[in-house]
Amino acid sequence: MNAILSSAPALILIGAIAIPILVFAVLGTGEKIIEQLRPRSARKVRPWFWLLLPLALITLILIYPMIDTVVSAFRSSDGSAWVGLQNFAWAFAGSMLGVLGNNVIWLIVFPLGTLVLALIVAVLFDKVRYERFAMTLVVLPTAISFTAGSIIWRQVYDYKAAGSQTGLLNALWTLIPGNQPVPWLQTEVVNTLCLIIVAVWSSLGVAALILSAAVKNMPSELVEAARLDGANEWRIFFSVTLAHITPTLLVVATTEVIFALKIFDIVYVMTNGNFNTDTIANRMYFELFSARDLGHASAIAVILLIVAIPVVVVNIRQFRAEEGH
Repeated sequence: MNAILSSAPALILIGAIAIPILVFAVLGTGEKIIEQLRPRSARKVRPWFWLLLPLALITLILIYPMIDTVVSAFRSSDGSAWVGLQNFAWAFAGSMLGVLGNNVIWLIVFPLGTLVLALIVAVLFDKVRYERFAMTLVVLPTAISFTAGSIIWRQVYDYKAAGSQTGLLNALWTLIPGNQPVPWLQTEVVNTLCLIIVAVWSSLGVAALILSAAVKNMPSELVEAARLDGANEWRIFFSVTLAHITPTLLVVATTEVIFALKIFDIVYVMTNGNFNTDTIANRMYFELFSARDLGHASAIAVILLIVAIPVVVVNIRQFRAEEGH
């Protein structure tokens, strides 16, 4: 069995041929059985029969791992004994306080920075002639993975103590007379902000597109009526535009908050959590795969889940409200 699971061709054959055949056989057989029932019973049974397989997959892939993670959060590092709340106490003490502090910075600066820049892009680009070209330039980084983007920006932040600088930022910085090269990714607090800039660069395009659509859907009669009443552009922006796109702003903001909570790729590639840039998702990876402490990693995962649930609920409610409009 282990030989099959470790063989890539065998897994491809199972995923591409065996599983589809099995699903087709089960569904086909089930349909034949349902057809033999009375029409009224068949109408009641058929939806649940077709939902059976998706529900089984959700249970296997999502619910079972979640329950197992919650249980592991109350057990020792190797899962051999119950330790009560010790793992959660560890998660809110010692070096974890600095990690949580970094996440607080991410939770404030990243959504706020992305939201403000995306709003500026959406409103200003709506008034320029070459909007499509300009928006394409903003959206372009979205096509680059976070890992590839992080490697690009690591070169931008590159630092050398002496001599010519290969990093773009330090090359520009040292053009100013008297300035010395700065180790951007090694200087505490500054390095976290540098990582957040990378995240904003990667996420700005999607946020700007969503807000741009909201701005374009604003009824022109509202703007015209405000102008007839003597309102200037600033008053129109704050009293009409912002009021109209507030639900969309909330959707974008909650989406960015969720992203900030689980930020991992950028931190892992650029600093691996060194120089006090660690975040809780990166620390969870370290505890699970480097420290081999299942209890600590599970406790962090449970905390992330608890913090994310209210944000996800707000996000879904706002998204449904947007669909309703």
